[in-house]
Amino acid sequence: MDFLAKYKVLKKQNSSKSCLVCGTQNELGLKADFYELENGELVSICNTKDWHQSYPGRVHGGMSAAILDETIGRAVSINDDQIWGVTVSLELKYKKPVPTDATIKVVGRITKENRKLFEGTGEIILPNGDIAVTATGKYMKMPIGQIAEGDFSNEEWFFEESKEKVEYIEL
Repeated sequence: MDFLAKYKVLKKQNSSKSCLVCGTQNELGLKADFYELENGELVSICNTKDWHQSYPGRVHGGMSAAILDETIGRAVSINDDQIWGVTVSLELKYKKPVPTDATIKVVGRITKENRKLFEGTGEIILPNGDIAVTATGKYMKMPIGQIAEGDFSNEEWFFEESKEKVEYIEL
């Protein structure tokens, strides 16, 4: 499949120390990077590993759910980095296997929003451009102080430069 468009990266979002999806120090995590695009979408890029598998060579469906949940849930932070999404519901459709030892892109966007809630959609895009998994989610908007204990912003949440500067992402 050919890539449809190339989008400018406006900002790289922060990462956490321990998170399963973005944790930079979680040895078994996905270590995903999150990028805000000029079209209002959020893209995460991560490398799947053997330890993310269910069947040999295939990423566990729960890992696919986790990365989609995180990407859609973070999309609300594009317009207000003090607001976080807490999952109310998440529905996935698995169309193709997600391979291990691959670089995948995950796209998330907000489709509906009010003062307390938002809804969004997302998809996992394989290296060849095919869509492997789609998701629809509903989230509650909350400040981090109501979600995490302790001083999360200072102890766990930080900006980390990418190994290579990402200026554009093709989708």
